Amino acid sequence: MTTQTPGSGIDLYWLPLGAGGHLVKFNGLLYESIQARWQHRRPLDLYHTALVVTVPEGRYVVENAWPIPDREPQTRGVIVQGPVWSRWLGRLRIFRYEVRRWSNGAIADIAFAVASPRRVSEDERQALRVLELAADVPPYIWGRDPSHLGDMWNSNSVIAWLLTRAGISMASIHPPANGRAPGWSTGVAVANQMELERRSH
Repeated sequence: MTTQTPGSGIDLYWLPLGAGGHLVKFNGLLYESIQARWQHRRPLDLYHTALVVTVPEGRYVVENAWPIPDREPQTRGVIVQGPVWSRWLGRLRIFRYEVRRWSNGAIADIAFAVASPRRVSEDERQALRVLELAADVPPYIWGRDPSHLGDMWNSNSVIAWLLTRAGISMASIHPPANGRAPGWSTGVAVANQMELERRSH
C-alpha cells in the first residue's frame, strides 16, 4: 500500500564526480580512462549520487562522503563510518568515509547536478524507510568488491542499497545520458542478497 502525504518524497541527485574540486575530478577521469580501455568502450561521464528525503518531520540530506572534512560529525548528521581501501588504513580519518542523515543539510556540489532532482518516490513510508535504513548501511571497505560483480563499493553503492532496501523499483533509474555511476550495481546486488537472506530465515 502506498502512503502519499503532500510534500513527502525522495529526490535523487546526479552529481558529476569531482564537481567543485580538481583532485577528485582528475582521479575520476584517470580511473574512467583505464576502465574504458579495459572494457573496450569510450569513456563516459562519471556521477556520484545523493538524496533529499522529505517527510512530515522535515527535510534530510542522505549521502555518503569521503574524505571526512573534520572531527565534528554531529554537525553533519553522521551515523555510519567505514574504511577506505583497507580496514587498517581506516584507523586514520583521511581514510574513512561517512554516511550522513542530515536534518536540513546541504549537498555541497548541488549546483552542478545534472538531470536533477529525480523524484524516485512520493511514498511517505518509503521515505521514512530510507531514513531508518541509513543507520544500517553496511560499512564495507570503499573501493573493494563485496558482491564479486567486478564493481566497487562506494558512495553510489550506499544510495543504491538504501533505495533498493526501501522497496523502490530500480529498473527505470539510470545516470544521465553518456554517464555512469560506478558502484551502483554493487549496492543493488548487496541489498537484494540481504533481502534474500532475511526471507530465508
